[in-house]
Amino acid sequence: MWSRARGWLALTGVLTVILLTAACRATPTPTVADAVGSSAAAYSAPSGPVVALGDSYTAGALLPTDPLAKPPGCLRSAKAYPVLVAHALRAPLRDVACTNAGVKEMTGAQKTYLGTNPAQLAALAPDDRMVLLTLSGDDMGFLNVLKECMKLSFTRPWGSPCAAYYTKGGTDQLAAGVTAEAPRMAKVLAAITARAPRARIVVVGYPDMFPQSGGCWPAVPITDGDVGYLRGIEVKINAMLATVAKAAGATFVNTYTPTVGHDFCAPERVRDVEGLLPGSPALPFHPNTSGQQAMATAILATIKNTIRN
Repeated sequence: MWSRARGWLALTGVLTVILLTAACRATPTPTVADAVGSSAAAYSAPSGPVVALGDSYTAGALLPTDPLAKPPGCLRSAKAYPVLVAHALRAPLRDVACTNAGVKEMTGAQKTYLGTNPAQLAALAPDDRMVLLTLSGDDMGFLNVLKECMKLSFTRPWGSPCAAYYTKGGTDQLAAGVTAEAPRMAKVLAAITARAPRARIVVVGYPDMFPQSGGCWPAVPITDGDVGYLRGIEVKINAMLATVAKAAGATFVNTYTPTVGHDFCAPERVRDVEGLLPGSPALPFHPNTSGQQAMATAILATIKNTIRN
């Protein structure tokens, strides 16, 4: 997620692939119980492939990287939520999600630091049973926004310099970006439906990244005021995804509410999203293993509830 221009993070991730590969081989494949407990059988559905599309939040970048995933530059992990969900559903998984992917990469090939990922929608087929998708943050360049906010925090540590920067002139540039993303996402969902007409489309929202009050400057150098502003933008992104999903007849999964209090300022033992300097394997400002499990649990609970209804 969060920025097409995240070169400094992606390069760091690629350089750590070799080290993390060894760790991955030593880590057992996650079981259904790891994600959802002993009631996983309740989520079973007719056989058919699950397809994972989207950005680094879908890929589970560096949790650690799956050495068998191609291309390696997508940084897919065997601990990402699509793997956990597919295990719970006892379904085969076709995972083509890729770090740095945006709407453009749904229909066009994506070059990574290690290999090229084909257009993601090309992985879809008429017999697919489910499509999992987290997407939008990279289109809005959110990592660049975070970098700008961190830089500005040193100029006014007790103010809201980032909010002032992005709202100068009377227009909230970030909120406008969320609005502009809606029709692009609608086209993506329509294209998925056309290619996989029998699949259940599941749009997975973003987990809570920001604390509900205050911040943790300088550990994550974003001022308290700007944390509140950025939290509001994330809420708008999730609301946009929910609205677009409903209009397309897709299922939206709220991963934000169940992860409140597990943001990047939370103690490491309860954190679901890492901060600038991750305390566990993950890209900065991305879900760790606990966060991916929380997302999987929310997905399976939503599927179960909608089937009952």
